Amino acid sequence: MKNELALKQRIAELEKLLAQKDAQIAALEERWRLAQQKQFGKSAEGFVGQGELFNEVEEIIEAAEAEQQSISYTRKKPVRKPLPKDLPREQVIHDIEDKLCHCCGGELHKMGEDKSEKLEFIPAQIKVIEHIRPKYACRHCDKSSTHTPIKQASMPAMPINKGMATSSLLSQLITSKYQYGLPLYRQEAMFKQYGIELSRQTMSSWIDKSATLFVPLVERLKAELLKQPTLFADETPLKVVKSDKVNSYMWVYCSGRDSPDPNNPIPNIVLYDFHNSRAAACVVNYLDGYQGYLHVDGYQAYEKTQATLTGCWAHARRKFIDAKKLQGKNKTGKADVVLSLIQKLYAVESRVKEKSADDKYTTRQQVSVPILDKLKAWLEQNQPNLVGNTKLIEAANYLANQWHKLIRYVDDGRLSIDNNRAERAVKPFVIGRKNWLFSQTANGAHASATLYSIVETANVNGLVPFDYIMACLNELCQTAPDIDSLLPWNVKK
Repeated sequence: MKNELALKQRIAELEKLLAQKDAQIAALEERWRLAQQKQFGKSAEGFVGQGELFNEVEEIIEAAEAEQQSISYTRKKPVRKPLPKDLPREQVIHDIEDKLCHCCGGELHKMGEDKSEKLEFIPAQIKVIEHIRPKYACRHCDKSSTHTPIKQASMPAMPINKGMATSSLLSQLITSKYQYGLPLYRQEAMFKQYGIELSRQTMSSWIDKSATLFVPLVERLKAELLKQPTLFADETPLKVVKSDKVNSYMWVYCSGRDSPDPNNPIPNIVLYDFHNSRAAACVVNYLDGYQGYLHVDGYQAYEKTQATLTGCWAHARRKFIDAKKLQGKNKTGKADVVLSLIQKLYAVESRVKEKSADDKYTTRQQVSVPILDKLKAWLEQNQPNLVGNTKLIEAANYLANQWHKLIRYVDDGRLSIDNNRAERAVKPFVIGRKNWLFSQTANGAHASATLYSIVETANVNGLVPFDYIMACLNELCQTAPDIDSLLPWNVKK
């Protein structure tokens, strides 16, 4: 009897162990299929609800199909945009020599002309500016005094004292690296083509000193940032060679929109902040008691701030897209229901994109709230019973845990449905990181944060970063620089 009981217990243990192994294998298979899709499949996150769906999504799909059928698509002939009027122009006239009629021999008259514009590229020009300061002395004093006073004009302030770099050269180095992702060793090779030896060590030192000059401006921008009612935040890893940390992090904070909006009084600001950790203290210290709205993903560190957190529907959608991929081709499942409803939420946002905050609030309350109610009902009905597809379970759990933050955007027309503003701001840094791969030191990473802040803030305010940085350097090297005049919205384009 005891042997039989022990055998049953052993069988139960083995069955439990086998179930655990099956779950682990299923999870690994899911990860492998997702990796396959990310490597070789389409990367777009778009979702179109169509095909043969089960009953609980029929209403959604029929509405989507009706909406799509109501839109007529006409193929437009592509039109080339005219070249800017302020570009210098050189006219080349192609005229005929024989201006006599080949029929009667009469003189031809001009009846018109055809014009076509071709864009010419002039390679960069480098020149040396010699600063000459004549010295003056008094001949009478030379004879009567042992100490002869000498008069000479003072040297104008330069961004790099006793260095040969001008503000234009520094601006070129900074924009090449931080706007276009061109590492210093490539810039070194480019200068060699002009017969100029500029080592990457020298350029790195210049960039570091330039970043120091920009610190007061970045601090002023940060003060303006923290005054705004709504912010966006995100973070991304960064490898620092001379650091005991495996991964350091570049944090980004944004206000306003991706491009200047004359109807939107909120300043467009993008600021980066480097830390050698991802701890909550990083964001808590940076925000310094900020109590406005903060758009974020589900990372727990943001919970420690005093801000009112607003969730990101793009993150939630992304998780259900992963779950849908695991359903296989031409298969429909529970993930499609959620994706169809999220698609409807984004359709509302497309319609109200250019509307005022009050109009957004009204439309969201009338249209988006009922859609959110359907999502909530799906979640309450399905989340407790989900089995098998672990990605679907993960997506549903994320939706449930973040729900109170995800629905917050409908309560204030100033808020956004997602955190894509910050994610787009991170992209230039990520693209640059793919080229230069890492920062050598923490000081270099801090300098990068400062200069990325200047470049990207200039971009989102419609300024040319090269011109803006050059103007800033000329002013910031003065004894008492006018910081307010350098704020992007105070600068003439």
